[in-house]
Amino acid sequence: MRRLAPGRLVLATHNAGKAREFAALLAPHGLEVVSAASLGLPEPEETGETFAANAALKALAAARASGLPALADDSGLEVAALGGAPGVRTADWAMLPGGGRDYGAAMARIAREDASAERRCAFVAVLALAWPDGHVEHAKGHCEGHWVAPPRGTLGFGYDPMFVPDGEARSFGEMAPEEKARFSHRARAFAALAARLP
Repeated sequence: MRRLAPGRLVLATHNAGKAREFAALLAPHGLEVVSAASLGLPEPEETGETFAANAALKALAAARASGLPALADDSGLEVAALGGAPGVRTADWAMLPGGGRDYGAAMARIAREDASAERRCAFVAVLALAWPDGHVEHAKGHCEGHWVAPPRGTLGFGYDPMFVPDGEARSFGEMAPEEKARFSHRARAFAALAARLP
């Protein structure tokens, strides 16, 4: 296991919601975090068939382009009755024909296609920490729960308003960031990665 030295770290995302979550998680580690967007780095095409492959692809692209270590995640919603879909294609389900994303339409699609009574689903996140020399460390986190329709709350991002974690009555869209972090798949993956951080 390789440890990250103090210094600058590139956050390999152009998603403002993810950037905010990661900034809060990284704050206690004393790293100078810069986003891929602020460095003008392009978003690589996510061609992997797994969360781990896509996370590594993004982290390696940012690390090699910047010459700095980079952290990326790939995450998604796996709906049990849909065989784990949308899964690694979670963002694609929200894609609009002309570009941009409509998560309201994606959540409506899940409600249409999942006819089960249980509505079981899980958020999954895999983090990749990459160095410019090509070394990559992975960490995984998941959060079990169920989906609700109509979606509830305006906090969070993506599918958060439809996801209720086990043991809670509120959706991620109804939770403040610090409350969501107690359950979040991303926070759990980050906890597994924390041993590699300064």
